[in-house]
Parts: sequence; C-alpha cells; structure tokens
Amino acid sequence: MQTKIEKIDSSSALAIKIIESNDILDLDFLSFREKLAFANISHPEKRKEWASSRLAIATALDALNIPYPGFFKDEHGKSQSMTGNGFVSLSHTLGYAAAIYHRESPVGIDMDFIREKILQIGSRFLHEKELHFLTKNALHYTLAWSAKESIFKCQGKKGISFRENILLEPFDLKAKIIYGRIHGTDFADHHYQVKAVVENNTVLTYTNW
Repeated sequence: MQTKIEKIDSSSALAIKIIESNDILDLDFLSFREKLAFANISHPEKRKEWASSRLAIATALDALNIPYPGFFKDEHGKSQSMTGNGFVSLSHTLGYAAAIYHRESPVGIDMDFIREKILQIGSRFLHEKELHFLTKNALHYTLAWSAKESIFKCQGKKGISFRENILLEPFDLKAKIIYGRIHGTDFADHHYQVKAVVENNTVLTYTNW
C-alpha cells in the first residue's frame, strides 16, 4: 500500500493514497454497514475510489492511535463517525484518494488534478471580486476551486453557493495558506484558513473549523 501520512498535530492527521486495484482485497476493517454500502457499488472505478478513501482514513486514524469506527453519510452527504466521535473528510482525484481526521473540530479536504479546461468554467464558481485578482492560469483557478471545496466540506451543509457564498481573499500562485469565509447564508459567517500544497500537477487543500 503506497500511502503518504502526515500527522498535523496531536488531534489531526491526513493520508494520501495511490488508488490501486488490490485495495478492494484489504477491507476486513470496515463496519458491516460499510461493507453493505461497498457491495452496492457496481462501477469498477467507483469501487476502487471508495475502497482507497476508506484505507486512507484508516491510515490517518492509525497515526493518531484511534480505532477505526466506521463511517456513514448524513443527509447533507458528509461522512460521519458511527461512534459520534471526531470529524472526517474524504476526497479523490485521478489516481489518488485523500482523507483527513480531527478529534475535535469539523474538517474539509480536497484533491484536484490541474487541467486547462477549468479556465472555461471560472465564472460558475468564482465571485466577481475573485475574477479580478486571479490570473488566467489553470493552477490559480484550481487552487481557488479546491480551497472552496475544502471550505464547503468543512461546513458540511447543502445549499451553499461556491460563487455567491464562499469568498476567498486575494492569494498568489505560491500561497501556502488561502483565507476565505462563508457569508450571506442562514449559517453564521465563518472564516477559514485553508492550507494548500501543489505536487505532481495536483492540488491538495485542507482546513478545519
């Protein structure tokens, strides 16, 4: 199993895993409910992504010496621990699965492959203020998309518009931290610090509440 593990602090850790076909053979640790969910996934690629994501979160938990509790999706599509303890977020992109866990506060993680076509859809997810400071660069747009995705996952509720409700402060292509906030919703305004990593033509972002 090829996995990159980062223990962020005593309360949180993340893991990034290369998606492999043999991942589906190593799932004995799953809860009964998860095994049923996995059995209902018919698409081969979706099965590999799902399995690799669960292996990634199991690895992150191992780094914190926390037993795997099993996870399920709530009514908003956010993964929740079956024991009610801790917070998790999962992501996957071409060839990779990622997961982050925090003992005490909500988290969000996202991975995206950098592709030029994102420049064609910027107006769908970027606020007018963001279009002013972002350069016409696929990496810059991908960082913005990924940061918003991590923020969206961290807040954990449906009905949030990337363009209208998640606003990023100006940042450059080398930014390691991207600042953003959710505003104009039924939920209280909240500010986020999103950590950003660019490696092998892939963007990784993550944040916690």
